[in-house]
Amino acid sequence: ALKEFDIEEVAKHNKEGDLWIIIDGKVYDVSKFGRLHPGGMPPLVDPTVAGKDCTDLFFGLHRASVLDEPRYAKLQIGTVPKPAQAKAKKEGQDIVMPYAEAMGTWRRFSPYYKETHHKFRAALRAVLDKEVRPFAKKWDDEATLPTREVDKVLGDSGILACLVASEEGVGDLLRSHNIKLPGDIQAEDYDYFHGLILSEELRRALDGGYGVGDGLYGGISIGLPPLLKFGTKDMIERFAVPVIKGEKRICLAISEPYAGSDVAQIRTTATPTADGGWTVSGVKKWITGGMVADYFTTLCRTEKHGSVMLLLERDDENGSVTTKLLKTSYSAAAGTAYVTIHNARAATDHLIGKVGNGFMQTMANFNFERWGMICGGNFHSRMVLEECMRWA
Repeated sequence: ALKEFDIEEVAKHNKEGDLWIIIDGKVYDVSKFGRLHPGGMPPLVDPTVAGKDCTDLFFGLHRASVLDEPRYAKLQIGTVPKPAQAKAKKEGQDIVMPYAEAMGTWRRFSPYYKETHHKFRAALRAVLDKEVRPFAKKWDDEATLPTREVDKVLGDSGILACLVASEEGVGDLLRSHNIKLPGDIQAEDYDYFHGLILSEELRRALDGGYGVGDGLYGGISIGLPPLLKFGTKDMIERFAVPVIKGEKRICLAISEPYAGSDVAQIRTTATPTADGGWTVSGVKKWITGGMVADYFTTLCRTEKHGSVMLLLERDDENGSVTTKLLKTSYSAAAGTAYVTIHNARAATDHLIGKVGNGFMQTMANFNFERWGMICGGNFHSRMVLEECMRWA
C-alpha cells in the first residue's frame, strides 16, 4: 500500500532534486521529471507548485486521463489525508465543450428532440459507461473479439434491439419476448433521431475506436435487418430473436474478392436441390464480425433464378461454412473474416425473402446502415474538436 503523508511533510520537498507535488490527493515525486516535462523544470519549482497542492492548476492545463498513463502513474509515492482541493474532473462527467454534443442535446428548445430522445440517451450512456467504455481501449489495443458476456449485456439492456427497432412489426416482437429498449421507449416511437443518438453514444463509449465497434455491433447491425425485413415469422423467431437477446451473432456476407462491394458481380452460387433447398458454394471477403458470427445473411447468384438471399449457419465441424481472420488496416477486434462456403446446405426455410430479389433486398438494407455511419462519423469529428478544446 502507498504511504500516507501529511501536508507538512510534502511541503519540505520543494526544490530542484527534491521535489514533491500533490494532485487530487495523490503525492508525486517529480524530482527527476524535469527533463521529461514538456514545460521543463521552471513550472515545477514555481512556489505555487513545489511542495504544494497544485490540483486546480494541473487540471487547468491537463486532461485527467494523463495521470492514468503508466509513465506518469509510476511517479506516485503516496497520498495525503482528506485532501482539501476540489476533485479532478473525471471522464464521463457532464462537462460539455462547445459543439462536443449534437445541438439537440443542449438546446433549450428543439423541433426534433422529444423527451423520449433524452431518456434514451441517458439510459444508453449509463449502460455503455459501465460495461463498454472502461474496456474499449484495451479491447482495441489487444484485438479482443467480443465475448458472449458482453453480447448478453448488450442484449439484456436492449441495445441490440435498437439496431432493428425501426423495422415494421418489431414492437410486437419485442413485447412478446419482454425485450425493452433503453429508456423504456416503445419501438413504434423509435425514429431516425433515436438512431442518431445510438450511433453517437456508441462512438463516444468506444472513444472513437472503429475496430471494437464493428466487432461489438457492426456485423449485427447490417446482418440482422434483412431478416426482420424479409424473413418469415418462423425465421425471425428462430434466428433473429436469439441475436437480439445477445445469445447468437449474425453478419452480412456480401462482398467477395472478385467484386469487392459491387453487389451485382458476386460469384457465390446457390443451386436448387430436389427437396426445395439450396446448395451453396463460394467465398466472401472483408466480412465484418464474421469471426464471431453464428449466422451469415448471404447473397448468392443462381443459374436461372437471379439472385437469392439465404441464411447460412456456421459449420466448423464439417467445414461447409468456415471463417479465417483477415488482417486489415484497423483493429482485429472487428473480427473481419474471409468466409469459405463449400457445398453448404440451406433448407427451404432458410430463404430470406423471395427468389430473384436478393439484389434488391441487399440494396434496401443500405439506407439506415449509411445513416448510422454518417452519424457516427460526425460525432467522431465532434470528439476530435472536444479533445482540441480541452487541450487548448
